[in-house]
Amino acid sequence: MAQNNSLTYSTGPTLPPQTIVGSSHATTVGAVILTLVFLLGFPGNVFVIWSILARARKQSITTLLILNLAIADGSLMALTPFFIVYLAMKRWVFQTAMCKILFYLCLVNMYASIYIIMLMSLYRLVAILWPLRISPVTGLRTTLRVLAVMWVLVIVASIPAIIFRDSREIPLNISGASRGKPMVCDSFHETDKETVLQYMLELVLGCFIPYGVILVSYICILRRIRQSKFRRRIRSEKLILAIVLVFCLLWLPYHLINMVQITSALWPKGPVRETLDKIWKVSRAVTSSIAFISSSVNPVLYFFAGKSYIRREGLEFMARLFEGTGADSASRKSRQNSQNSRDKEKDADAVMLKDKGRDSLTNSSSTAKPVKNGK
Repeated sequence: MAQNNSLTYSTGPTLPPQTIVGSSHATTVGAVILTLVFLLGFPGNVFVIWSILARARKQSITTLLILNLAIADGSLMALTPFFIVYLAMKRWVFQTAMCKILFYLCLVNMYASIYIIMLMSLYRLVAILWPLRISPVTGLRTTLRVLAVMWVLVIVASIPAIIFRDSREIPLNISGASRGKPMVCDSFHETDKETVLQYMLELVLGCFIPYGVILVSYICILRRIRQSKFRRRIRSEKLILAIVLVFCLLWLPYHLINMVQITSALWPKGPVRETLDKIWKVSRAVTSSIAFISSSVNPVLYFFAGKSYIRREGLEFMARLFEGTGADSASRKSRQNSQNSRDKEKDADAVMLKDKGRDSLTNSSSTAKPVKNGK
């Protein structure tokens, strides 16, 4: 992710530092992280998708959202081998079209993941603040339409990755002589305005808007929980909150590096800009790899949340977990009216006791009559 208008090449046998693979140590660490992420995340998300589609007995809003999140994360995991090869070899060995397509799909799934998590937060907000209205507002058909619109929007919003991403030959100068031109796949900008445009779009669409909605949603949720008589935290509430926090924390370094690169592009040339350039060039590969961890960690969270089902349900434990989380909104709604239900049950018990008392009196009087007549 570099600027093409001011390339300066190093004299060592490495790629120029302006490219994402310009730092040897950073690319090595990134390759190791991505390898571990792929080994954990790809089979984990495939298992989640299989559990919901093949083993879940009923589909709920939460289940539908988790299914789409697993599809986005699993798709991102399926792309990681290409980036592992890129970081390990420190050069792009695939075609130019693959460069554009792979990074475009990465951005699509990044946007999809964060917006699905945003929808989860909004769903919990509606379920807690307006439990009586949740059914008409968040029906399955409505949720499917919202998800379809969301996927269309993220597909369109990711187009800048195709425009600015390209594979180009970068000459190596070793001892003053050119020794080959390895290919790199990177973001190339003719002007600083293009740099600001690309990464500002990622910040606004992938950070400021969804993070802001998530933050406001959970502030409202926590305020309502404090005001409510029913403060017991249910399983799905903890699970959704864990997903949100882990995703935001793992993507935060990536967005911070975007801010650094934007600041560098806007800053006048000088020592400060050189320092900022050095920071984002060295950190880009590692922070991007850390962001990928968010797509592999959700199956781990599901495992710990549903471990009580493992002995009883076996491989179907995750399906039972998702069915349980889907029933939480209904249980929350019932808890809102639990006091009335208890009162009704008490009234019914009182009526039953009265009836039993009357029956016992009737039986005792009927048995006492013959004795009286005998006298």
